[in-house]
Amino acid sequence: MKQAFLKFERWTSLFSMAAACAMMVVAASLAVFQIVTRFVLEQPAEWSEILIRFALIWMVFLGIPTAFRQGAMVSVDVLYRWSPPRIKRVLDWVVCLAALTLIAIIIWWGWDYTQRGSVQSMAGLESISMFWAYLAMPVGGIFCVIGIIGNLLDPMRHELETAQ
Repeated sequence: MKQAFLKFERWTSLFSMAAACAMMVVAASLAVFQIVTRFVLEQPAEWSEILIRFALIWMVFLGIPTAFRQGAMVSVDVLYRWSPPRIKRVLDWVVCLAALTLIAIIIWWGWDYTQRGSVQSMAGLESISMFWAYLAMPVGGIFCVIGIIGNLLDPMRHELETAQ
């Protein structure tokens, strides 16, 4: 069961990071497009700035799960380094539960915000609902839950290993 979940977690983390990278490519490409249209052609495209924000929001919320999976969560590094193995496991559980609490709040209120924003349209892109921008919070939160549980089952401490 543990190995099956970790395999599922690897797939979801890979997918979320690939999607986050794609959103970064979209944001960077639109930024170049916006610069060219605004300063070279002197005819700015207002819609590009809104889509850049949209892509950046999705990039952040889809990139966070990888940070959680790699152990870059809020933790007490000094306490963790000086603790015996049993206490380290307790700290793992405390950090996991704190992170899951935070993500549960983000998912809950993110979904509420998404539903409320569904009646709004994006400024400059009246045909697209704000639902799609706000949906990044609950979707990213679900990927985060999977990454947090994956880190609890198979801890990675890249943050501690690379700290100086």
